[in-house]
Amino acid sequence: MKLSKKLSAMLAIFAVSTFALTGCGENPDQNQNSANPPANSTALKVGTAADYAPFAFQNENQVQGFDIDLINAIGKEIGKNVQIEDVKFQELISSVESKKIDVAINGITINGERKALVAFSDPYFKSGLQILVKEDNTDINSQADLSGKRIAVQEGTTSETLANGIENAAVTKFATPDEAYKALQDGQADAVINDRPVNEYLIKENKLAGVKALPESLNEEEYGIAIAKDNADLQKQINDALKKLQDNGEFGKITEKWFGSQQTQQ
Repeated sequence: MKLSKKLSAMLAIFAVSTFALTGCGENPDQNQNSANPPANSTALKVGTAADYAPFAFQNENQVQGFDIDLINAIGKEIGKNVQIEDVKFQELISSVESKKIDVAINGITINGERKALVAFSDPYFKSGLQILVKEDNTDINSQADLSGKRIAVQEGTTSETLANGIENAAVTKFATPDEAYKALQDGQADAVINDRPVNEYLIKENKLAGVKALPESLNEEEYGIAIAKDNADLQKQINDALKKLQDNGEFGKITEKWFGSQQTQQ
């Protein structure tokens, strides 16, 4: 009988102690979870199409480029672990809009059509469209000469929009810029319209044999980072980080690394 009473007393004390710990939030597991949130809560899911050198491209099984260095620097500033996801360019805006990714960065031109679907960071790069032709081509010297010609472009880009406005031009859309370049090299197209910094980088790196860029700029464009419209907090964080990187010289270093000259936002 004495043993039963003693055992009952011990069980009662244990129950009270357990209740007290639980009621006061002192559960060790709960404490650990609140102090160390899941890793993905600090992740920044970044979409990019890794076929757009020098902004984002595959090199030795890693995605590298100007945009990659920039978004990693931004992630560091805002305390986010950047996770790069390879997304087709044509799907980047819709992926941001549907929140499959947090942001998209890929030499994305800020324009009205895209701004109707997503928000953008402040502009971070000045660009423009340019014509590429074969080195021995003497018929095409400006945009005016593209009338009636075969033009290769990447689908879903401002290049496609501009080319569609050229009178009597036969516009062929490709999934990637590399496919458009190849069509020109193989004689399946008379010209390619694409972003000037991409064209010039590839020519400088001897990656476009037998091709030349015309000096004319067809327009002026600015790149921005696409963000969901209802994520104003993230938009502000990115804009603040961009300004800090420009002010402290880090943005200039990244630009110098990839282009050899500095660009600044307008």
